[in-house]
Amino acid sequence: MSNLPLQDTPTPAASREPISSNLANSTASEWHREVVGGLWDEIGQLQFNFLVSQGLDPTDYLLDIGCGSLRGGVHFIRYLDKGHYFGIDKDPQLLEAGKNIELVRYGLIDKGPNLFQMEDFNFIPLSMKFNYAIAQSVFTHLPLNNIIRCVMNVEKVLITGGKFFATFFENPDGKFNLEPIYHPKAGGYTFFDKDVFHYDFHTFEFLCEGTKLEVDYIGDWNHPRNQKIMVFTKV
Repeated sequence: MSNLPLQDTPTPAASREPISSNLANSTASEWHREVVGGLWDEIGQLQFNFLVSQGLDPTDYLLDIGCGSLRGGVHFIRYLDKGHYFGIDKDPQLLEAGKNIELVRYGLIDKGPNLFQMEDFNFIPLSMKFNYAIAQSVFTHLPLNNIIRCVMNVEKVLITGGKFFATFFENPDGKFNLEPIYHPKAGGYTFFDKDVFHYDFHTFEFLCEGTKLEVDYIGDWNHPRNQKIMVFTKV
């Protein structure tokens, strides 16, 4: 199954490096934790705690967009009922590392997570309706048209009342500030029109016009690199 470029790299100054190691012989390696931006325990637990605080129940179905090597996934998989986790990423090596290393490490193979490599955002072939979706540090690496594609396709697979949480680096001045913005906690710059991207929240309000989605700004959620978070709700 294939779909658009998805990345889960929260470090603004970094991008994924090609990996040539043999996954079958790399169970002692931590490369798959570092290449998604590190902070494995902190950001993984943060995602889980936040979604539970927003009402995620073990019986819900979750779509994890840009799941990488399951930094947040291992927590969701443990919590959710068997087969209720769907993780999507563009990088097959990270997915394999998550499956062959992290699921084994956490004893979660029997929870039956659904992992798919995709190069676009066509979620329809998953044949599932989701209560929740999350994209942690995905929009930070996507130009606006790709974000629109993602959000429009998430709308198709959310139940009525379903919620899609997405993080972004904020540009408070929007189109009136075209200059790079330095983020001290992230240790790097974000940009108006190149990776790593920043956006103003009004852009996402515009994106929802004419759809069944409403978007609300949540803002701070204790992200260690100061990414903000918002929620799209299907009404």
